[in-house]
Amino acid sequence: MNQIQEKQSYVHFHGAPTKGKILMVASSPAVSKQTGWPIGFWAAELTHPLRVFQEAGYEVELVSTEGGKLEMDGYSNPTDPSGYSAHDVISLGYLQKPEFTALLGNTKKLTDVDPNDYLAIFLVGGQGPMYTFRGNIDLEKLFVAFYEAGKPSAAVCHSTTLLLEAKKSNGELLVSGKTWTGFADGEEEFSDQAVGMKIQPYRIEDEAKKISDTDFKVAPPFASYAIKDGNLITGQQQNSGAAAAEMVVEMLNDSSN
Repeated sequence: MNQIQEKQSYVHFHGAPTKGKILMVASSPAVSKQTGWPIGFWAAELTHPLRVFQEAGYEVELVSTEGGKLEMDGYSNPTDPSGYSAHDVISLGYLQKPEFTALLGNTKKLTDVDPNDYLAIFLVGGQGPMYTFRGNIDLEKLFVAFYEAGKPSAAVCHSTTLLLEAKKSNGELLVSGKTWTGFADGEEEFSDQAVGMKIQPYRIEDEAKKISDTDFKVAPPFASYAIKDGNLITGQQQNSGAAAAEMVVEMLNDSSN
């Protein structure tokens, strides 16, 4: 007997008014002390969530740790000679848009925004956050402001390093009692083997497991995997950005109904 299945989801049409603004935060350019490489944000962790948010009808503002021009990690660029991200047609498509390159060309500094102007926050990962996010008190305060206001507060991949130290206003770690994810040890090992050196100065999964009252979970390497625990939303790595963004949209849609 044939089964009939129907699926419907909203897609924002051209010219329709936006539903509000989502704040995305990326790392400003840096240099890895491990590899000597120029580092920044991972393309797919910006573009894949950006597509989800825009199709759902939300305006996105991109800010960074220092403001100014942003640079993507080389291996994340779909036109990179390595071919590592050649499959990423979403990023490739965005790179054809002048509006997107303009977005990267001149970002505000994260301290120049008011959390009250946005419905949600989404931290973009990449290699840069390992140096520019962890211990960044201004970013911790910004993320906690969203979280304590009950707004969707999301982080993916290496941007989850912020959660190793971010504390709520009562002094507790934000991740106390929470289930969350981030870049896994198995993925770090794969990456190190692929390039023949240790890429990161520390591993998020190792550090998270030192926290006694939190539950850090990972899926098989490079699977799309996201977790929502209350209004904290986390994604494991670059293949998880869309899944985490969809959770943000679902939460926003539920709150507006």
